[in-house]
Amino acid sequence: MVKATVCGAAGGIGQPLSLLLKLNPLITELSLYDVVNAVGVAADLSHIATPAQVAGFLPADNGAEKALQGSDIVVIPAGVPRKPGMTRDDLFNVNAGICATLAEAIAKACPKAFILVISNPVNSTVPVFAEVLKKAGVFDPKKLFGVTHLDIVRASTFVATVVGKAEDASKYSIPVIGGHAGATILPLLTQSEPKIVSILSDKSKRDALVNRIQFGGDEVVKAKDGAGSATLSMAQAGAEFAEYVLQAAFGGKSSKTVQAYVHLSADAGGEQIKKEIGADLDYFSVNIKLGAGGIEKILPIGEIDEQEKTLLAAAVKELGPSIDKGSKFQPPPPKL
Repeated sequence: MVKATVCGAAGGIGQPLSLLLKLNPLITELSLYDVVNAVGVAADLSHIATPAQVAGFLPADNGAEKALQGSDIVVIPAGVPRKPGMTRDDLFNVNAGICATLAEAIAKACPKAFILVISNPVNSTVPVFAEVLKKAGVFDPKKLFGVTHLDIVRASTFVATVVGKAEDASKYSIPVIGGHAGATILPLLTQSEPKIVSILSDKSKRDALVNRIQFGGDEVVKAKDGAGSATLSMAQAGAEFAEYVLQAAFGGKSSKTVQAYVHLSADAGGEQIKKEIGADLDYFSVNIKLGAGGIEKILPIGEIDEQEKTLLAAAVKELGPSIDKGSKFQPPPPKL
């Protein structure tokens, strides 16, 4: 019996994400929460013939806590989407407040749940969650994840396209570390499997590929012309990462190496990461192994070339202030 809750279930990411989770055979109870339309989305999904029983909740009558009560995994795409001209930092003040409120409800209703944060800017919203959970005395760094998996999905897709094997995108594995915004996104092309020698030997091609992986979100925002940001691809990536967590925790399957933005105290390997990046950051998107309790092991970055070292330094420089912004965020006092 596994209960999953989606916070922000009626939004552009939330609806397709909820659909994909409804189709997951490991989930037996699916709870949907949003400020509007969650009940309708739940009714719609409830007609699909899979094991998960679906219920929708709105803010009235303490709806967030009711939705979250007893959840095993919480996936959070809640927040406003990015519009043309907006950076992820522009989103921060609105989305940080939403995240702080949801974190308080999680602390009360399901403090032992796995928490998967999609709400942007992830580099700052994950620290918001951590600080609220710390204040409530329920913070478990092994169970808090910033979902950066869309960067990994994009890297596989874009690399396969460049080498002329777009149909084989799922066969390419490229670790992406750092953070989840612009220059903080560091695709390790030198660690690609299979190897991509033709790209690595062509600087202009490599630079263009790295730039596209880092700013793929802007590509979608521009293409949608004010109508939204990356929603369908993010929903797929979020559902896929949730599947990794669920399989490790409840499916009895040992995890392959995946990447997520995590608190480096989750495992002793986090100290090695700090040495590799040359900075005392609390958060970084790293290679991890998942187990029944969440993060089982933080793995080293490994060998990278000079170009990747330069990109790493740029990512670290930008991440520090973003982490500080999230860690120091103070939710506004409630209106009387």
